[in-house]
Amino acid sequence: MLDYAAFPDQRQALIYQILQENGRVICTELAARLGVSEHTIRRDLHELCKEGVCKKVYGGAVISLPESADIAVRKNMNTAKKSSIAQRCARLVKSGSCIFIDTGTTNLAMAEALPAELALTVVTNSPDIAAVLLKKPLFEVIMLGGPVQRSSGGCVGPTAIAQVQDILFDQGFIGGCAMAPESGLTGFDYADCEFKKAVIKQCNETIVALTADKIPAVARYVVTASSNIDVIVVEENISKQYGTAFQAHDIRIYTV
Repeated sequence: MLDYAAFPDQRQALIYQILQENGRVICTELAARLGVSEHTIRRDLHELCKEGVCKKVYGGAVISLPESADIAVRKNMNTAKKSSIAQRCARLVKSGSCIFIDTGTTNLAMAEALPAELALTVVTNSPDIAAVLLKKPLFEVIMLGGPVQRSSGGCVGPTAIAQVQDILFDQGFIGGCAMAPESGLTGFDYADCEFKKAVIKQCNETIVALTADKIPAVARYVVTASSNIDVIVVEENISKQYGTAFQAHDIRIYTV
């Protein structure tokens, strides 16, 4: 058996492998498995964090996701998964509500899945989503303004933030790049994350739809703490461990 205490490179390579497989590592478990001290594991995680492999959280670390591709690329990724999640999100909407739909390919699919017979006021910062919603005659559609960010496909600047601060939403469907119980909802673009923060403050109920590869994971900028999220809609293969951890923050989880 390899003496991991004597070979830090091999030890860190194994930790990286475990991060890729599980999305998360726990210091106490790694120390017992590799026969080294927790201090040694924390030092290894510090090195891996410097390389951008993971981000430290209380008691361990979670894997860091690569930068998100532009929305034009993401439209053709994981379409079946996103469709199932989108349909589940659409079933959460009640007639007569005022809702916000954020940018993102899953939210675009949700806009398509909303029943046309619902009487809704729908606010969005996405021209693509607004175009879909306008095909449904009973919907009142409000499009937030300002420059359209090419990467997200939405308006996220000061004009959109100022407009959203004058509206109260029954539900907000927020796009998510990454989420973990300890670090909350995070994203890759600072302006987009600041816009999402402003929206969440206006929502009576905040709903985040995620594919399973985004849980647990951490991106660069914090959007909000887990305690500020009311509902997560995700694939059914989310681990029981993370389901329990999110429920400890009073988050309801719907799986598809």
